[in-house]
This record gives sequence, structure tokens and C-alpha cells, in this order.
Amino acid sequence: MERLQAPEIDYFAVAPLLIVLGAACAGVLVEAFLPRAQRWAAQVVLVLAALAAAGALLVAYASDADTPEQGKTTLAGAISVDQPAIFLWATLLLLGLGSVLLIADRSVEPGGAFMPENTPGGSATYRGQADHGAQDRGGAATVLMTREQATRFGMQTEVFPLTLFALGGMMAFVAANDLLTMFIALEVLSLPLYLMCGLARRRRLLSQEAAVKYFLLGAFASAFFLYGVALLYGYAGSVKLADIAVATSGTDRSDTLLYAGFGLLVVGLLFKASVGPFHAWTPDVYQGAPTPVTAFMASCTKVAAFGGILRVLYGAFERSSWEWEGVLWGVAIVSMVIGSVLGLTQTDVKRMIAYSSVAHAGFLLVGAISLNADGLSGTMFYLMAYGFTTIAAFGIVSLVRNADGEATHLSQWAGLAKRSPVVAGVFTFLLLALAGLPLTSGFIGKFAVFTAAVEAGMTPLVVIALVASAVAAFFYLRVIVLMYFSEPAADGPAVSVPGAFTTMAITMGVLFTLVLGVWPPKVLEWAGTGAFIF
Repeated sequence: MERLQAPEIDYFAVAPLLIVLGAACAGVLVEAFLPRAQRWAAQVVLVLAALAAAGALLVAYASDADTPEQGKTTLAGAISVDQPAIFLWATLLLLGLGSVLLIADRSVEPGGAFMPENTPGGSATYRGQADHGAQDRGGAATVLMTREQATRFGMQTEVFPLTLFALGGMMAFVAANDLLTMFIALEVLSLPLYLMCGLARRRRLLSQEAAVKYFLLGAFASAFFLYGVALLYGYAGSVKLADIAVATSGTDRSDTLLYAGFGLLVVGLLFKASVGPFHAWTPDVYQGAPTPVTAFMASCTKVAAFGGILRVLYGAFERSSWEWEGVLWGVAIVSMVIGSVLGLTQTDVKRMIAYSSVAHAGFLLVGAISLNADGLSGTMFYLMAYGFTTIAAFGIVSLVRNADGEATHLSQWAGLAKRSPVVAGVFTFLLLALAGLPLTSGFIGKFAVFTAAVEAGMTPLVVIALVASAVAAFFYLRVIVLMYFSEPAADGPAVSVPGAFTTMAITMGVLFTLVLGVWPPKVLEWAGTGAFIF
């Protein structure tokens, strides 16, 4: 009997991924063995140290003279640590840092956004007086827990290891070199998110409903993905992306397996990227999930999903693009139209940003299906730019509060500039970035993907994208007009003083949005330094 050979593993190459997943396991042990009062500090230190260590090792690997310029595959070819993977890993670690800062904050809302059901902060029957500076014109804002009670009861700190598990799954997903590894990574990133969506301290039933919807629709999408993998295995005799690409160049097998497998696989990927018409979960989950979790999903999950889409399209199906390009044209158009038009009808800020993400998913898909070097670099730049803008935007949303928690109805944002001109000014800048105005990262991102699409001969699709972008700009401008040109209600919401963590997250998002809009060449050059290897 032939002895099985152990797979060759380059631990230096995959060290960032191993650190994130290892820290997630350590976080589970912290939950099991430390007293509740000590868990928050321990988990925050552990998570921040893990992200810093993973980032440092990623920089060390990318700058090491012995690292192949094009990258390398490891773990028996299951993981490709190539230049696009390094860029996406760096993006995920930075966005994960911003998300963790929002999750860890306990100043905006005493005790944090995640509280057990059986504490005063988890019950709608308790009222206490705030002592942390969230004041309205009538005096101290009414909240569900005082600072002393928040310290006593603490927050649900299991959200930290869940965040790291999801982040580790995302990192594996964008570097997966075969479809089975990609499926496992998809489940690793999805299952923690389903749980995190149901952990809201306030509006608990809405949060749990959102989690159930996300879980059920996610299970269907995973089934589509896995069935597509099975059909593609029947077509190519392998689940490796390189072998599927070879099979599409010429095989005697039925093309029906190829078309059906590709279609089912793409449905699973488009669902995770919240691309219309596979976006049904997005508005409800964005609205119902705790806002820090929404920020994490809106930024990091988008990066992971489109990183996987890029790897699949460039790795396995680039040679058969003439067969599926028209279908994805239609999907991109539908996504842009749904996001732009339905976004106009929303009265909730979080749902409005959700439909904005659907529109942006359509713009990103335009770059992804360009299948040229500029399309790859432009799409990855867009992902980074959109991620930082979105984290900062949800950080601002978490600051506008009333006695029942966050005030997300648009009518409650009327006259916000008169109550807090700094918060209104920062949110205006972020909305203009989402609209794609010059001197913001949103403009550079759209310019990059649209230019790549024109070079690929997709000018009609770019024209439609420009029209959709103009329509979407209206609902961003509507919020700006509401904040600056409407009178605030006498009993309107208060603007909480952000804690250090929330301040750092918002500042990081705003600075990246500004720098990537004013001086983008270095990041664009980095995004375009290499191609996928398989």
C-alpha cells in the first residue's frame, strides 16, 4: 500500500489566517474559564493583538525577499497566497479592526450593544438615567441601564470569538483554490454571522427575526453553491479551479453540466455579496442586526464575497466568458436598478444604506466581469474604499439615539446639523463618498471599474451604471437636505458623545475615504501588482 504523503504547508504564508483562527479558539476558552467581569477586557486585548500580529506577519511575508513575486500555493494547493489574496487579506484585517472597535465600544450605550436577555439592559421594562453625556434639550436621556449596572452585568463577549471566526472564514474564502475549500470557508464565515445578527440588546425580536431570515436564506444559498460544485465536478472531474478552467477549454462532456453548475455556484456567491435580485435578506438583516454587526457585514462580507467571485471568474470561467457574460450583464443591471430605485422609497437610515449596498454590488459586478487587469485592480480598490466608508457611516448611525436606542427613522434626523454640526458634517462627507463625488474614494472606485469596463467593450453597461449612480445620489442628497434645511423636533433624538473606540473607528473610516479619494495611486498600484495563481 502506498503511504500517504503529508501536504506541504508554508506556515509563514498562511500565518495571518492561522493567527486569526487560533485567536478565535482562544476566545472561546476565555468565555469558558474567565469570570464575566474580566471577559470584556481579555477579549478586546486578545482580538486587537491577534489582528495586529496577523497584519505584521502579512507585511513581513509580502516584503520578504524570498517570497515569490507572483505568490505561491500551499496546503496541498488548497490555498493560494498570491498578490490579490494579500491585498484582500490586508483589507479584511483593516476593516475587521474598525468593526471590532465598534463592537467593543461600551460608551455610546452603557454596557455595549450586546446584552443578555435577563439583565436590566436586556429588558424593556427597566428605565434608568444616563450618566455618560447623551443629553437632549429636556435633560438627561433615558436609557435602559446605568453605567454602574453596565459594569456589573457586562456585555455578551462571545461576539468577539464569533467575529474572529467569521473573519478567518473570509480570509480563507478569498484565497481558496478549489470549490470545496471555498464552500467550507463560506460556512465558517456565515454561521457566526447568523448568530451575531440575533444579539441586539434593543429591538431584540427584530434582531432575532433578522437572524432567522438570514439563516434560512443563507442555507438555501449554500445548498445552491454546493449543488453547483457537484455539477461542476461531474463536468470537469475535479473541484480545483485550474482543472475546471482546462475543462472549459475543450471536453467531450455535456455543456449542460457546465451551465447548470456555473449558474448554481454563482447564485450562492451573489447571495453572499447581496447582489440583486439575490438581495432579499439585506434590508431586513441590516436593519435588525446590531449596528456594529451590520457594519462588519456590510464591509468585510462584501470584500470576501467579491474576492471569491473574482477568483472563480478569473480562475475557472474566464475562457468560457462568452457563454455567461450576458447573464451577468443582466444581473448587474437588475442590482443597480433595484438598489437605486428602491433606495428612494426607504424611510429608515439602515435600510437605505442596505439598498445602497445592493446598488454598489451592481457597480462592483461591472468591474468583476470586465476580466482584465484594470477590472481586477479597480474592483479590489472599490472594495477597500466602500468598506471604510460604510464602517464610518454605521458608526455615525450608532450615535444618533433616543430613549429606545438608535433613532434610525429619517424624520428623526431632521435638523441634525443644528444639534450636532460635526456629526452632520462627517455623515455628509460619507454620503457624498457613497454617491461617488470627486475628492472621495467612491469617485475613484467607480472611475476605476467603469474605465475597465469600457476597455472591455461594455460601454452600454457603463452608461446604465452612470444613470443608476445619478439616481442613487438623490437619496443621499435627500438625507443631507433633511439634516441641514429642516427644523429639529423639540423631542428629537440626542447625539451621544462617542467613546474612544467608536471615535477611532469613525476617524479611520473618514481618513481612508479622504486619502483614497485625494491620493489613490499607491493603493491602485498595489491592487494591480499581480494576478491570481492556481
